[in-house]
Amino acid sequence: HVQLVESGGGSVQVGGSLRLSCAYSGSTYGYCMGWFRQAPGKEREAVAAFKAGGGTPLYADSVKARFTLSQLNNTLYLQMNNLTPGDSAMYYCAADRQLSACLTSKFGYWGQGTQVTVS
Repeated sequence: HVQLVESGGGSVQVGGSLRLSCAYSGSTYGYCMGWFRQAPGKEREAVAAFKAGGGTPLYADSVKARFTLSQLNNTLYLQMNNLTPGDSAMYYCAADRQLSACLTSKFGYWGQGTQVTVS
């Protein structure tokens, strides 16, 4: 069983940066892990994902070259630079033992979310 706890959200000005953290417990080696976001009235969107332990990240086109996914010491990070109002959303960390989740976005474990507001 994997538990995920996000932190690091907040309010930031356009062009600013934030780093989201997702502390996780349980063995996740080989899992697909990533970040999603959902803005009010919009569908949940996959932001970035990779195979835990050394996979190449996959990014949504809307965040490529601005967001960076990384992992260190049981924490998943999402570095977000050059933020725009379009990035405002609740951000969720997710994990799944099936690597296919990185392509299907069907994850079994979710965090509670952290809010990002850009204005």
